[in-house]
Amino acid sequence: MSDVNKVNAKPVEGVPTVSVFGIPFCKFGMQDTVSYLTEIVSSGRPHQIITANPIMVMAAKEDPAYKKMMQQADLIVPDGTGVVWAAKIGGDPLTERVPGFDLLHELMKQGERRRWKVYLLGSAPEVIQEAARRLTLQYPDTEIVGFRDGYFGPDQDQEVIDAIVQASPDLLFVARGADTQEPWIAKHKAALSVPIIMGVGGSFDVISGKTKRAPMFFRKLRIEWLYRLLKEPTRFRRMLALPKFVLWVLRERENITKMG
Repeated sequence: MSDVNKVNAKPVEGVPTVSVFGIPFCKFGMQDTVSYLTEIVSSGRPHQIITANPIMVMAAKEDPAYKKMMQQADLIVPDGTGVVWAAKIGGDPLTERVPGFDLLHELMKQGERRRWKVYLLGSAPEVIQEAARRLTLQYPDTEIVGFRDGYFGPDQDQEVIDAIVQASPDLLFVARGADTQEPWIAKHKAALSVPIIMGVGGSFDVISGKTKRAPMFFRKLRIEWLYRLLKEPTRFRRMLALPKFVLWVLRERENITKMG
């Protein structure tokens, strides 16, 4: 907590943060993040947790509404290596990358000891069903109290919310489209009333076995994005945000942690 006074972004309930182009990223490493989120579960109040990468930061740059949504989240952790690099270039470094996939598993481990209840939302029907099955086998004392695929429109939102409220989970993991996942959580956070609501992107695809996580070689070199691109060439257009982000960082290096 000694870095609190150095924070450029607005602190989240006493959590030290650093602004990366106006997005307040938590300075905690994985262990402290998990400890903090464990306390949040005990509070019973709904919190939106965003695991953000450079593509999301670029989306915030181009869309003021998306940026405002991110700034109003309860906690943002640096999922992408590029975010950690940008903070370092800006002179106010983050502790480490906190991958959303790993954070999901760390929270499931905590659920084992605390008998937490978890709801899974998103992905294709066969994917979410298999992800639920495998997580139940891996973490038998963390109860999966419900799951639903992500194929529903705004007219079904209330139905989905009612089912989640009825299940009363401690954790809600959401995997929807990149453009809709976080805004959907933000819009319905209060109604869902789940202590931790976290977007998890393609995590269910990996957990279910539909896709493979990048091999350790790619992870150590911090180029998981390249592995995903090689496996899914259709991601090319979305990945174009990465070189744009790099150029933005290099051009604005002295203003990275000062921009609001």
